[in-house]
Amino acid sequence: MTKKFVLFGSNKSLPDGKIIATKGEAGFQARTLAPGLYWGMWVWQYTIDMSPFIVIPEGKIGLILANDGQEIPTGAILARRVSSDNFQDAEMFLNNNGQKGRQTSYITAGTYRINTFAFTVTIADMVSISENRVGIVTTLDGLPISKGQIAGNNVEGHNNFQDFDAFLENGGSRGLQPQIILAGSYNINKWAVQIEEILMTEVPIGYVGVVISFIGDDGADVTGDTFKHGNIVSKGFKGVWYEPLGPGKYPLNKYTMKMEIVPTTNLVLNWANARSEAHALDKNLSTITVRSKDGFPFNLDVSQIIHVPANEAPKVIARFGSMTNLVSQVLEPTIGNYFRNSAQDSDVISFLSTRKERQESAKEHIRAVLEEYNVNAVDTLIGDINPPEALMKTLTDRKIAEEEQKTYQTQRMAQEQRQGMAKETAIADMQKEIVQAQQSVEIAQRTADAAVKKAEGEATSLKLKVDAEAQATKMRANAEAEATKAFAAAKAEATKLNASADAEQISKTGLAEAEKIMAIGKSTAEAYELQVKAMGDDNFTKFKVTEEIGKNGIKIIPDLLISGNGGTDGGLNGLLGMQLMKMLGDKKDDNSSRN
Repeated sequence: MTKKFVLFGSNKSLPDGKIIATKGEAGFQARTLAPGLYWGMWVWQYTIDMSPFIVIPEGKIGLILANDGQEIPTGAILARRVSSDNFQDAEMFLNNNGQKGRQTSYITAGTYRINTFAFTVTIADMVSISENRVGIVTTLDGLPISKGQIAGNNVEGHNNFQDFDAFLENGGSRGLQPQIILAGSYNINKWAVQIEEILMTEVPIGYVGVVISFIGDDGADVTGDTFKHGNIVSKGFKGVWYEPLGPGKYPLNKYTMKMEIVPTTNLVLNWANARSEAHALDKNLSTITVRSKDGFPFNLDVSQIIHVPANEAPKVIARFGSMTNLVSQVLEPTIGNYFRNSAQDSDVISFLSTRKERQESAKEHIRAVLEEYNVNAVDTLIGDINPPEALMKTLTDRKIAEEEQKTYQTQRMAQEQRQGMAKETAIADMQKEIVQAQQSVEIAQRTADAAVKKAEGEATSLKLKVDAEAQATKMRANAEAEATKAFAAAKAEATKLNASADAEQISKTGLAEAEKIMAIGKSTAEAYELQVKAMGDDNFTKFKVTEEIGKNGIKIIPDLLISGNGGTDGGLNGLLGMQLMKMLGDKKDDNSSRN
């Protein structure tokens, strides 16, 4: 509503500096009319302007600019909050000494009946912080920051700066804030608070993060008297924190804190123009140029492996500020000067030939130096050594000359061998017959040797055979002797037994025969005795002779009779008698053999 004039009363016009009427003065009225029917609003006295409701969409907030009210105090930027039903009651706002200008308060999503003559509403986005990010806060109003500090004090109770009036009431300071806001959406007045969204600080695996705080009270040094290169304080104080942060993500305010990433694994640094590691700490290191004792400059590449223990990382940062400073202030001059000094004690060739010994010496020297800086030297390695080109050309020419000399000697030996081969070939061609003769002699000699060997073999074989046969014969003889001895013993035993049996038989037979003969003889004798008695002795004799002649077929008359001139009883009778006796004897022998 706009009131054109006042007919009655003392409040006919607005006081100076006021543009909204709260007591019936002429001008823009603080009171608004809600939808409905109203009487007494004469068109000749009032002008009614239809205005839509203020609608704040989801995800937005409404920032309020008051067009009338008390002056903002000197030094303040934003008007403080007063009760006004979310700025829908302008008369209440003004009566409560609301201040003109940008307000600390805001309205959230919804529909509002706000007097647009008294307030100007600006729709703004809510503050949204993405995942893995943090919001760095800078406030635009509040108390001045304390002397010696770069950020305000830590203030609680303002709900992540969404209640800016609570922040101011609790003594919040304008400027950079130590607090941060994490991922999420916030109703924050952008006229009061500025938010810078940054990534969270990440400490990779194999590293630790040493925190350097730029805000807070001055803390006591926790390292004691042994460390003289800077203060290391407990967490929450200004300075280098004693406890490093392990691998992970941390919501740090990059303006109030700094984190130095320190590798805790073995770190390789290369003094080489063409090589650099991924950590880039050696990007400013280059090949070391040294000068030998004989005045030759030459280049060499060096690699240094170091290790910073996790518990020593804060000391390294307190001493040097960063790993880059450690490299540039300690490692680069230490290693460069060592090899320059080492090269001046030797010529180039000796330096090349004693590379292993110099590498071990450098390792021990650099290890002792780095221990003073709380750094472990793992190993020192000498890479490529590039002597001067002129010296290398001289050495190359010398080596080539040596190799050429060897080549010439080899060629001369080859020529000599070729000549010897030709001479031998000629001799071989000229002495073909001699070679054949020599071969024949050698064949004959080998044949004779073979015959001798064969004879020796046969003799040896024969000797072995004879020895074997003799041994076999001896064994057989022994066996036969043993057998004969056993057989003779058995036969003797058998003969003895047979003899005993025969003797027993003969004895018994003899006795029987004797008894028989005796009986026969006795009976014969008795018969003969009876016959003699009967025939007489002379007749019995003649009878027995005649009986025997007849029984045995004895010829009495010979087939040939020779008679002599003598008598009948001369020599002839004697011969006949002898013949007869002989015949009787032969016959008796035949009978005996038959028996």
